[in-house]
This record gives sequence, C-alpha cells and structure tokens, in this order.
Amino acid sequence: MATFHRKTGTFISLSNNNTSASRNNPTTEFNNGVIMSNEPLCDDVLFEVRINKKVNSWSGSIEIGVTTCDPSTFTFPSSATGFREGTWVMLGSSILKDGQSIVEEYGQDLDQLNEMDTVGILRTSSGSLHFYINGIDQGSAASNLPNKIYAVIDLYGKCSEVSLVRDNSQHGGSSPCGAGQLSNEMANMEIAEQESSVVMMMTSPLPSLPSNEHLVFHERIGSLIKLSNNRRTAERRRPLDEFNNGVIMTNRPISDDQLFEIRLDRLVDKWSGSIEVGLTTHNPGNLDFPATMTNIRSGTIMMSGCGILTNGKGTRREYGEYNLDELMEGDRIGMIRKSNGCLHYYINGVDQGVASTETPKTAWAVVDLYGMAVKVTILDCLRPQTQPESVRGQRANNIIRQFRDTIFADELEDEQQRDRLTFHSNCANHCALTNGHMTAFRPNPLEDFNFGIAMTNRCLRANETFRVRLDSTVDKWSGSLEIGVTEHPPQDFEFPCTMTNMRSGTWMLSGSGIMHNGNPLNEDFASESQQFQQPDKLSKLKVGDVIGVTRREDGTLHFSLNDRELAIEAGNVPENVYGVIDIYGQASQASIVNDVDVCRNSHHVSSEDELRFHRRHGRNACISNGGRTAIRPNARGEFNDAILMSNRPLKDNELFEVMIENMVDRWSGSIEAGLTTIKPEDIEFPSTMTDIDFQTWMLSGSAIMQDGFTIKNTYTCDLDKLSLNSRIGMVRSVEGNLHFYINGEDMGVACYNIPQNVYAVIDLYGQCAQVSITSGGHVHMAVADHLHHGSAAHEARPRPTTNESLTQTPDSTNHRFSQRCGVNIALKNNASSAERTKSFNHGLVFSADPLKSGEMFEVRVERLASQWSGSLAIGLTSMISDNTAVDHLPSSASANDFNDFTSRPSSKTIWMVCDCQVKKNAGIICENYAPSLQRLQVGNLVGVKRGVDNTMHIYLNGRDLGVAACDIPKNVFAVIDVYGMVEAITVTSSPLKDMVSQLLEYSTPSHVIRSTSTESLQGDDHDNDNDKREGDKDTSVKSFIFHESHGKNIKLFNAGLTAQRMASYNEAIVFSNRHLQSNSVFQVKIDRLNENWSSSLMIGVVECCLVDVDQLPISAIDVTKKVCCILQADSVYYSGVKVKDYFGANMDTLAVGDVVGVSLDEDRQLHVYINGCDKGVAAKDVPPHCFAIIDLYGQCDQVTILTDEALSMPKTDSSFNSCEVSSKVECSDYREKVDSEDGMKEKMYESPLNDISRESSKCDYQSACERFKSLLGLPEAYFDSTHNRCYCEACYKLRGDELYYKRGDPLKDYAIPIGWCRFALRVHQRARVLNVFERWHVAFHGTRVEAVRRILDCGDLLMPGDTALGGFQLRPPVGHFDEKHKPDGFDIQQIFLSPTIKYSGQQVYAHKHEFKDPKTSKLLFGRIAFQVWVKPGSYKIGAQTIGANEQLDLQFDNSELEWSTKERGATILYGLLIKIE
Repeated sequence: MATFHRKTGTFISLSNNNTSASRNNPTTEFNNGVIMSNEPLCDDVLFEVRINKKVNSWSGSIEIGVTTCDPSTFTFPSSATGFREGTWVMLGSSILKDGQSIVEEYGQDLDQLNEMDTVGILRTSSGSLHFYINGIDQGSAASNLPNKIYAVIDLYGKCSEVSLVRDNSQHGGSSPCGAGQLSNEMANMEIAEQESSVVMMMTSPLPSLPSNEHLVFHERIGSLIKLSNNRRTAERRRPLDEFNNGVIMTNRPISDDQLFEIRLDRLVDKWSGSIEVGLTTHNPGNLDFPATMTNIRSGTIMMSGCGILTNGKGTRREYGEYNLDELMEGDRIGMIRKSNGCLHYYINGVDQGVASTETPKTAWAVVDLYGMAVKVTILDCLRPQTQPESVRGQRANNIIRQFRDTIFADELEDEQQRDRLTFHSNCANHCALTNGHMTAFRPNPLEDFNFGIAMTNRCLRANETFRVRLDSTVDKWSGSLEIGVTEHPPQDFEFPCTMTNMRSGTWMLSGSGIMHNGNPLNEDFASESQQFQQPDKLSKLKVGDVIGVTRREDGTLHFSLNDRELAIEAGNVPENVYGVIDIYGQASQASIVNDVDVCRNSHHVSSEDELRFHRRHGRNACISNGGRTAIRPNARGEFNDAILMSNRPLKDNELFEVMIENMVDRWSGSIEAGLTTIKPEDIEFPSTMTDIDFQTWMLSGSAIMQDGFTIKNTYTCDLDKLSLNSRIGMVRSVEGNLHFYINGEDMGVACYNIPQNVYAVIDLYGQCAQVSITSGGHVHMAVADHLHHGSAAHEARPRPTTNESLTQTPDSTNHRFSQRCGVNIALKNNASSAERTKSFNHGLVFSADPLKSGEMFEVRVERLASQWSGSLAIGLTSMISDNTAVDHLPSSASANDFNDFTSRPSSKTIWMVCDCQVKKNAGIICENYAPSLQRLQVGNLVGVKRGVDNTMHIYLNGRDLGVAACDIPKNVFAVIDVYGMVEAITVTSSPLKDMVSQLLEYSTPSHVIRSTSTESLQGDDHDNDNDKREGDKDTSVKSFIFHESHGKNIKLFNAGLTAQRMASYNEAIVFSNRHLQSNSVFQVKIDRLNENWSSSLMIGVVECCLVDVDQLPISAIDVTKKVCCILQADSVYYSGVKVKDYFGANMDTLAVGDVVGVSLDEDRQLHVYINGCDKGVAAKDVPPHCFAIIDLYGQCDQVTILTDEALSMPKTDSSFNSCEVSSKVECSDYREKVDSEDGMKEKMYESPLNDISRESSKCDYQSACERFKSLLGLPEAYFDSTHNRCYCEACYKLRGDELYYKRGDPLKDYAIPIGWCRFALRVHQRARVLNVFERWHVAFHGTRVEAVRRILDCGDLLMPGDTALGGFQLRPPVGHFDEKHKPDGFDIQQIFLSPTIKYSGQQVYAHKHEFKDPKTSKLLFGRIAFQVWVKPGSYKIGAQTIGANEQLDLQFDNSELEWSTKERGATILYGLLIKIE
C-alpha cells in the first residue's frame, strides 16, 4: 500500500501509518508543507489523495506533481514549485516544469477544489503524465518522463490536510473511476459490451463494431436542446434567434471500437460555423453545460470545422478531407475510439484518419449543435456505411454547393496528366527541382555556372516535343540554356559538368550548332533564324523564350524556338532517348511546357492568350466556369485566404478586369487587387496578399501598398466602397506604370517603375465573395501615362505634403551630394545621383549643405548587386568640412579605419544607422532600432532628418522609425555609406523652404490659390522669421479649408469648411490645408455638442500634416512622433507630454457658437483665442510651417472654419498674465522656494499624488519593464498606474527633466533615476497627514527580486535579520558588511538608502535577475529598487560601504552616498523602480 515518505516539509505532521498528512498551524503558516511518496511510482498505477480539510486564510491550494528527486537525500524547498532537476507540478490550472510554465491552461483548477475532492497522478507505460481530478483523466500533461519518479504533494495555502486513497493498481492505461462516478451496474454493462466486440467482419473495410443500440442522448442537455424519438433525436430550439447552448452528450461512455454515428437532419442558412463532434471525460450528470463545448478547458477533444481542438485549443489545423461547416442535410458524422487509444472520425462512412493518439479510456460522446446545425439523430449501424464513388465525389464538391458551376477542369487529374513529362529526381550537383519536378534551377547561379543538368522522367515518344521555358537569367557568365536528347537513363547517370562533354549517345543544341557526342555536327545551324544572329546564339535567349526538341518517327531530331522550327536537324537518332537540358552560364531556371497543355489549348482559338485564373489559389477560394469565375464558398464563415492570380503574366497595356458578382454584409473591407512578379507556381499563399513583402503592388481600400508597406493613401478610388456588378481592372503601361480602372474609367497612375512579366492578383477579401473575368483587352495608355503634364495627373499622382514624403526626379531644386565623397563614388546628374563604380566599399557620400532643423535628406535605391553582403548605412555627421581630404575618408561606416578616423582628436562626431544598430562614432548606442537595412530593395526610400528637438530620425519609405539619437548639434550633414549590395542612389528630397512651396501646390485646391509669385506662397525660412513684420501678412490665400487627410470618423462638407464626427467619440482629427502664417489666425466655430460624452474639442498646431491616415492616433494628445502642441481642457501637451496645467482657457467649457482659434506670432509663440480674446502664450519655440490641428473629441462633434482670416490681431485678455511654457514639469500645488545657501531657485519635483506630467503613451523601454514586472506576479492592488513614469534617456530628455532636484525641509538634493522606470505604489493615507510630499526627503533602496513581494506585503522596508511573511528572513546583501566582515562598531541591522540610484542600483544592493522576455524571447537582466520618502533627521549620512574606487555620482561625494536608519516607520514607499539590461 502506498504511503508518504517520513521526510517532509518543516510544518508537516504524518499520521495513520504515514497515509495522512496535515500542516501545523494552518491559519498562520501557508507553506513548507511538501510531502512525497515513499516509493517511486509504478507505471499505470494511480497515486491519489483526498483533500480532508481546507482553511480560508490564504489564497492558493494543493499542488501536485512528480519529481526525479529522491526524498531521502533531497532538501525540501518551501513549496513544490521550488523543485528543480526534473519536476513537473500542477499549480492551479497550469503545468510547471522545473518552476517554468509549460502549459498555461490545463484541466480543472486545483484552487477551486473542495473538501473530499480527490487529486491523483499517473505515469503511463509510454512515459506520459496524466492528472486525475475526482477520478476524471484531465489528459496528457507532459511526455517522455523518466522511469524513476516520486509523487510530490504540497499542502499549500488553503489546503491543510490530505489522506491517501487506496491503491488503484487496475489502472493499466485506463481512466480511474472515483467515488460516485459510475455505478456497478454501469461498469458491468461496459464490461459486457467490451466482451461482445470481439467479432470481426472480414468483408468490411473496417473491423466489426459493437452495436450502439443502447446509445441515446443523456437527459441532461444544453439549455436550448429538445429531445425526442426516445432520446435519439436532438434539436436546438429557436435556431433563427440563438446559435449556441446546444450541447448534448451520450447517456454513457462509448466503448472501444464502437462507432457512434449521427445524421445531420436540419440546417439553417443564417449563422457561421456548424456542428462540432467529439469526446469528453466530463460526466454529463455532473457537468455544468457550457454555451459551446470548445469553452471546456479539460478532458475534451472536438472536431470543429476542419480542425481538431483539444481542451479548447487547436492541435491540428487541417484534418481529413471534409469541413464540418460545409456538410449538408443528410450527411453522416461518426467517430470511433479504438482499443489502441486512437480517435478516428468518419464522414459518410469514409475514415478521415487518426485525429488523436491519446484518447481517455472513459469518455462520453458529445455533439454541439452550433451555428447552422439544428437537428441530429443517432443512427443504428455496425460499421460506417460506404457510399458509391459518385456520391462521394458529389460530397467532395459540397464546398461550393451554393454555386452550381462546373469545377475548373484543371483541378482534376486525368490519365494524360499523370503521364506528363517531368524532370527526373536524379539531377546534377548544382541543380535542384521544384514545382512538382516541373521546374529546374541552379540555387546559387552567381557562384557556379555548370553542373546544372536535368533529364526527363521517361523516354520521349515519337513526334513528342520536349519544350522548356527559360524562367530567369543572371548577368554574370557567358553561355546559356542548352537542350537535347541522350540515350543514357537518368537513374544511374553520372552527370558531367556540362552535357557537351558527353562522348556517347548525346545530341545537344549549344551555342551556334548541334553537338553530337561533344563534337560539332553543323557549325551553321539555324542560320536562317532571326533569333540566332550573334556568334553566341543561345546566349541571347530572353526570359520567357521556349526552346524545344522533337524526335520524329524517321529518326530525325528537330529543334524549335518559340514553337517555330529551326532550319537544320540531326539524323539517325535512335529510339528510347531522354530529353535533357543544361542550365548553363547565364541561365538560372527553366520549366517544362507540357504537350498536355499545348494539346488542350489547341482546341480553342488563341486560348493560350486568354486570361483566366490560375489553378493555384488560396485555400478558401474555388475556380469555376473554365477558370473565369472565382468564389469564396464559405463567405460568411471565412473572410480571407482567397487569393487568385492570372494564369499568365500581363502584356504591356493589357487590361485584366473582373466584375463583382456576389457580396456579403458580414465583414469589413472588400476586394483587393494588384500586380506581383511572383509566379503562381512559386508562391506560398498568405492569408491576404498585403502580407507579401516582395515585388508586389496592391490597392487595398484607397491605399496603395508595395511589399506590405503603405506608400500612398487617398488614391482616387476606394475599393471598399464598390458595390455589386462593379468592375475593377488593372494595367501595366509600356512606361512601367500601374493604373487601376473602375467601371472602365482610368483612376490615374498608382505606382511607377513596375517591372515586366507581372501577374494580376485578386484577393476575395471581406465582403467580396465572387468575381468573374470580363473580356478585358488592351487600352491605349499614351495619354494616361503622360497626364502628369496636365491637371488630371495632378490628382492621380502621389500628394507629398511634407519633407519626408516627397519622392521626385532630380531637378535644380533638389538636395545635392557634396563633391567630397569616397574614392569609388561617381556623382552624376548634377550631383543628385551617386554610383559606386567598383569594389564594395569607399562609398561615403554627404549632403552638400548642412540640414536645417526639421529638414530631411532622402535617397532612393536605384541599383543592387547581390554578390556583395552588407547594405546602405545612413546618418548625420559634423566630420565633413572644406579641408576634409577625400583620401582621408574611411572606407565604410563599419570598417576599422572608421573607428580610427573617429577616434582622432580633431575628428567630429558621426551618428550612423547600420543594419538595425545605431552607432555614435565607433560605439553602439542602440540595438534593434528598426527593420534591418539589409533588406532594402530597388525603389526603396531612405531618409535622415534632424528634428527641431535636436534628435535624429530615420525614415523608411516615408515612415518615421522614431528617435535614433539625441543631442544632435546644429550644422550637421547627412552622410550615406553606399556599401555592399547597394551600388547606386538618387536624391529625392528638397531643401526645407522648397518643400513648403510644393506642399501648398499639392494640398491647396486650385480655386483657393490666387495669381501670385512663388515667393508669396513659400513663407520665410525659419532662420529669418524675425525679419517678417505684422504688415507682411500673406494675402494670396484668402481662407483655410480642412485637409483631405483626416481621422476615419470625420466627414467633410461645405466645400471643406465643415468637419463632422460621424461615429464614436474619438478618431476625429482634422488639419488645416496649409501651414499657419505669422500673425494669421485659424479659427473654428463650434456648431454642435453631444452631451452623451465627456471632454470636448482639442486645438493646437502640429509640425506637419499627417497624411498617412492609417497612422493617425485616436486623439491629438497621442501625436508623439511629430512636434505637436495641443490644448486639452486647461492643460497644454507637447508631443503627448503634459507640460502645463491651469492654462487659463478650458476647452471642456465651450458652448455651441463659441469660436476658438490658434495663431503663431513673429517669435514662433503659440497663442490661443477664445471668442476673439487672446488667452496668452501656450507654447514657445514652435517649429516653422506648422499646421493647425483640431480634434473633434467627446462632446464636440461638428465645427466650421471662419473664412475671414484678415482679422486684425485680437486684443489681449488683460485678466490673464502670459506665462512661459517650459519643458520642465511645474506643479501648481507647490511654489518655488529660495535656497538661502546658493541663491538658486529650486526646481521642484512633481507630486506623485498630483502628477500633471505623465506621458500619454509608453515607450518601448517602459513596455519591456512592464513585461518584467508582470513576471514577478505582484498584485495590481499595490500599484497606482496613473503616476508611472519612464526615466529612459529619450523620455527624460523629452520632458526636459533636470538631473538633480531638491526636496524636503530642510532641502536635500537627490538624483532622478536615469535609465530606470518607475511604477507608482498606492500611498498610505498617513503620507498626506504627515505632508511627506513637501517635508520629507527622497531616497532610493536597492533590493533583490525575491524580496520585493515580502516588502510590499509588509508595506515597509525591512532590515537585515527581519522575518517577513512566510518565514522569509532578510540577509545582508552579498558584498556588503555582515556580522563576520564589518568595521568595529558598525551596525548591520539598519535600512540602507541613498540619494542617487547610481549607488542603490549597484549589484551589491540591486542584484541582476535573468529572465526571458515574453514578447521577444530574448534573455535579459532586470534590477529592482524602491523610491521612498525618508523622514528628515531619522537617518545618518555616511560613506559608501561597497568598496567603490571611483566617484559614483558627480553630484555626491562618496563620503555622503549611504544613508542609514534604524527608525521603523521613517520611510514610506511610493515607487517600484525597474531597470532592464
């Protein structure tokens, strides 16, 4: 009989011959209650305990598992989760291995068990671990367990006493039955049925199965189920109103090898999803029926759709040949649990294969009448009934039952296709096969040029043509594709380096003639062919050319090019020859063009030119109507995975057009269309085509996307607005431009520089469910592609509105490269293009002029060379000067001479982004800054910008990748390293003042612009703004309107003067159509308020108009990547950070009819106006050329622009004193004090209880710290997230924090914790009573990770020697003084603090803790410290005691770094600090 081992946890007492265990003092102690089995577990024998007693003092409960640790020699930890060295423990509903979670949700929650419930563990003979709760198997929790393992039980938390249940040795692979689970009568019935299942029917494809005559549905059912027919029929009530709560189960567990089969009697065509069928270990007599069985998280296996779900989670995405959601009325569904534990499903009698290999022994059949499924009946049958082949074929096509068209003929494989020519699997060393052995290629065509031979899988028949199409080439070698025949079979052939070296039985077309056994047969071969006029004739083959070889019945060998026979042939070729190709030299890939395809197409006039859908497509799409119609059959159940492609590349000026024939109103989004260079045979279809990141151009909604990135918004048509019978087409013009057509009308140029040989792509996405190809045809693009010379193309081409979004052809207004550049650089096109002429390095180029604040320098990649590794690098530098010699420049941004160059005393600083790293001179300052620049493609845009806040930003295809570096000085040049695979670039950006002119050209409607000179529209450069006087106002533009780019909930009308929010309370940002001129006022009148919401309108200015609608935030205060000053309520926000409170004008109090406006004065100060009254300066040093920004938020849902802009400047509100905005935090609750010692004004620290400066958005570092905090398992009740603050380098500089502040009475310096992130703690009420916010000092206390929870539980810091909850005793930190190593008279039982985190955050106090980031899976280190208030006079100031040899903080001497106190209650916690390394 099993017993507990006599060695136990500290607080455990054993009784009843070591079969019962209890935890001493259960109401005061919650852990140290570990017990283990006396002997190792035997295979297939259940070790089970019963919970005798529980207490309610604690959280958590019993924990159970197995371990390889021997209890006689093992030192027990405080809890089972502390076991290591091969331990599996069930904690709550999770499975942990060696303390790390491996299964998040498994089985019933142990914390929910009651007294007298049983818990058990079992190791199967196959090495799997199973847990049992009340006798019910919860399924496999782990596999491959060691042979020798002990049971481990932890009487933790609420669980205080357990007893062993008697031995269960009869569990040899079967599920145990706990008390009250099955009556003896039921058990006897099951045994009798198992004994009756011995007979086998040899004539059946399946074993003879026991009768299920006695199987009926259980009387306990889902809330909407009605039973009839003696409980053999189940029906869901109100099927048109309800779609779930239709779970039914059998009256008893099913037996081994017993078929349970039901018939689907009724469906409704309303819902998505349908019937689900499976097994469960849950007894229907005790089960609380869920709304759907997939909600059950233990002991359940279900087939749903075409997948298998185990415990609610998908374990097999694709199973069998049928989808349950596609079955029709009358279809049958069955399942068998075989004696070996495998579960099989049967659809209409057809075995779908093994669905699960580990099925519990005791399991009830369960059916979920979900969605479309309404009624089922249990069938009486001994085995699955097979159907005639014709019926099964009909069932296989049920997936398109609502479409009665004929399935596309190419989907069915006939005898002729099975006998088609393919390449033999045995090929030369440098050759590989793909596409079902129809395509051969050299994987490394730039490294090798030969050994590319491939042969046919069989001999060529008489008059059979072996045709091969050249798919791709490289521009490196001489020679090209060679074709011929050989007598050598491919099975055992030893391939030479090239077939022209063969000296027997071989005829090859090579170069200018036929080679027979390596010797020229006819030097003048094919002299009459126009394709072979050069000396090396086959080397002139183009991609797409088809060459062929045919052996005629008379033994002559004929060659053809593009199906035109060449003039001269070879003779006396024997029978039984194989086709052979040599992918040599420039040729890198070739594919067989089958005679089957040619013969099939020969029955149709010009059928090979007819555009159809390719037979390969997304898994949710079907082709019909001879390849002209595409459908998404389950359009209400699936919204994606329905990509179609054309059967061939489009010709120049050829229109590919489809008509929308069916739509559903269930999803958002609709059809997407575009072009790609990827062949249908080579593509692995994603769920949607916009996921493709290579050579693909798509129109999605009104956005143009290239390689998955949005390159243009607000295209002239919106596919999401198309209706039934609308037509959409696409054309690649001769000039290489992409045009889209809607109902025959050209929408203008969408993209430029589209390569040839592109395939049309249609994505049946969202609402679009069926399309058909129209006749299409060719269009005349001569006018369409040159519209950019007129007004029509002005609407169709991209609309650049800011410096960073412009891409232009080089002209006199563009940026230029400096003449000082790397020795391998050649400048062209008036220094607007740079090309590396040789090698892979010495390609540094610089901008000709320094960049102004807010100015971007952008280039386009023009040419790549794939033989080199590495790629372009970009950044800013002050290293270029008039006396910088070209030969003194480093070879590249990553070379050793670059490090030497930047380390010279006379050298200036350089900031570069290389790959995904940011470097400052030779050192790396940021890892994983952005997507790797190694992935650049031809046409990609890369830019660098010096922000007005002295930061460096990198832009990729117009997208701001964020701050790369800070503290960038003035007069820096753009620097680009044309390195590695990037060989040529062209400037696409223009100087800043030219950008404003172009912005007005694109963003201001023509009816608003008056006849004026260019200078009157440009405004002044920001360096000369002070020269502009009030009388110099711009009179050329009489009124503002709203910009066409706006939030998704905005509708513009009244000629763009009125903006209305159509839905929700946010995502309603609008901009002015042009930037603000000095002393001009942008004013709007509030037309309507909605009292259902809180808060109201926000107003301010933004550095540039955010044209990319998809990147607009939900509210204006979330604009953080651009300089944005916003007034919200009575607070001023600067790029998302609150910098001022109680401004003097409250936006939330405005009423209907009120007028609010903004203006910039000559000193670039932002003024806010309410009803014509100036409320003062809200912000200073605003960037030039700002746009007005309005957020119709909360109550405000409609505004109109006041058109009279020529108003004189309104008078100032005398009741308001203008105040300066500062980047530093100011708290209205505290006033500046005078420091009597140094006369300096105190820079106040923010109040943690009235924080007016928290960030409205999180940086990546703060998010990483939050993930580490979540791993600590700290209760959220301890924290107050409203006062969290990130002190990373970027955030504290953005706020403008000082490094040191003074606090308390008397004042005492402390340092802000740079590099850490603070998570504010809830502060006890006594902090307010004691007024600690003003009177106490600020300090820091470093600690270990394992002590954090104990400190928070106690609510105060602990001294060395203190005992926390659970018996945890705090020890002096390693490396600090302790009882054995300390100076005479030093007391170690004190709390140690410091005014700087640079001391408290040292390894001695704040130990590094290694962890795995849940998001990135990287191994990182975390440190923990507390920010505290400390009572003045309660502590002593002393020297550092950690053995530091250098000054740790410049503000504090090492002799005053350590504060110590023995006074309890002299500290108050108010922040948990985390640092990630």
